[in-house]
Amino acid sequence: MKTKICSVAEAVAMIRLGNTVVFSGFVGVGTPEAVIAALEKRFLETCEPRDLTLVFSAAPGDGEDKGLNRLAHDGLVKRLIGGHFNPVPRLTRLALSGKCEAYNLPLGVMSHLYREIAGGKPWLISKVGLGTFVDPRNDGGKMNSRTTEDLVELREFEGEERLFYKTFPIDVAILRGTTADPSGNVTMEKEAATLDNLLLAMAAKARGGIVIVQVEGIAPAGSLNSRDIKIPGHLVDHVVTAPLEDHMQTYGTPYNGAFSGEFRAPPDRAASMKLDERTIIARRAAFELLMGSVVNLGIGIPAGIAAVAAEENIVNSVTLTTEAGSIGGIPQGGLDFGAAINPESILDQNQMFDLIDSGWLDVAFLGFGEVDAQGNVNASKFGGGFAGAGGFINISQNTPRLVFCSTFTAGGLVTEVKDGKLAILKEGRHMKFVEEVEQITFSGKYAREGTQTVLFVTERCVFSLTPEGLELTEVAPGIDIERDILAHMKFRPIIRKPPRQMAAAIFNEGPMGLSKFHPTPRNPII
Repeated sequence: MKTKICSVAEAVAMIRLGNTVVFSGFVGVGTPEAVIAALEKRFLETCEPRDLTLVFSAAPGDGEDKGLNRLAHDGLVKRLIGGHFNPVPRLTRLALSGKCEAYNLPLGVMSHLYREIAGGKPWLISKVGLGTFVDPRNDGGKMNSRTTEDLVELREFEGEERLFYKTFPIDVAILRGTTADPSGNVTMEKEAATLDNLLLAMAAKARGGIVIVQVEGIAPAGSLNSRDIKIPGHLVDHVVTAPLEDHMQTYGTPYNGAFSGEFRAPPDRAASMKLDERTIIARRAAFELLMGSVVNLGIGIPAGIAAVAAEENIVNSVTLTTEAGSIGGIPQGGLDFGAAINPESILDQNQMFDLIDSGWLDVAFLGFGEVDAQGNVNASKFGGGFAGAGGFINISQNTPRLVFCSTFTAGGLVTEVKDGKLAILKEGRHMKFVEEVEQITFSGKYAREGTQTVLFVTERCVFSLTPEGLELTEVAPGIDIERDILAHMKFRPIIRKPPRQMAAAIFNEGPMGLSKFHPTPRNPII
């Protein structure tokens, strides 16, 4: 049989004018860096291929130069369809400037769209996105005025509103695995997540497209265990090998077997956490970790809750997850986001979103950029930038208990904890509690009509979403309500009675003893 192994230059030469190209990758997890770099090199040297549609769910990029940031060139990109944009600021600038068409759809919707494309279906039907900027009554997910085609339609289905997401053909899928044989069978034993690689290959093949897979090594024909093969060779057209620097496990870690489940790392003794504003928020949020609960941790401050759980020695009493597919263990932050140390299991990303959309999570911790009096949250477009929805919309609309986490103001905020009290030494330049959010990523109205419990945790206070709007319920020791809270909000929250004080343990060094606060598991064994 003819080998499918080829050079990376030969592989990217298969990409043609106007192709729709989909990429695997979650920040740096599973990102085919060598193939992306080769595609950029071909364009810079030959001005080909041009007018590509780039498709991605969790943006493969490092927030600077790597991943899809390499492809942000005029003429190379005609259209973007993505779930998360924060790690690819160069593409984001291209989109916001109107130099290409651009759509932002929920990450879980993107993941499930691949399945519908693979099955030859015309639409994905979902409630995810209702009431947000993805709803056609708002922006329909369009990122600029140049973008005119409707990829999202609002329809009634069995008496209820639903969003219909339009599928589209995929010409090329660029994926990543660990090992391949000459027939193109691909394993993923060293990958921190399996993501949607199989679905993407199936989606490309459903429309007669080609599949390119980057791996780190080649095995002899017939030597791979069939149960280890994640992408069958019949779905693969070209296999390329990559040097280590273009095949790091994440952008932050060259390789850690505890990320991929190849071994279990011994538990580290948790270092004492510095009591800055981010730690205070994570510590207060951690009080919502009911023992036995299944938890999602978003990127940014919420990811720090994993470190709090480790410090409190309760990691084994809750199940921490990420939308990339890890269940259990300790989810990582920064450039390792999407990976977890010692995960109990790793699902495909689309399977994780099946669970999320079903209401499987007990509580989710997510960040925010802006909040208004009605409880609308903007986590996607603020401060002149565009982070995108990511998994935020799927998670926030389908989880019964939500804890939104952020500093009270942004831009130069300086705080100090002394003698168990919080002091604001320098206020942030930008208010986060505003009259009207710039973009609705989470609909307060949608939440109030349901049965969700919603909290907003900052370093100086806590708000609860009530049917009437935001209510101030807790204040940090040392904080004056008028001076430090109300003076820095564009609306006045509901204050029914004097707010209680945030737990004193949050503002003292060392473990807080969280296991004492929530001693009862969700599912006790009798």
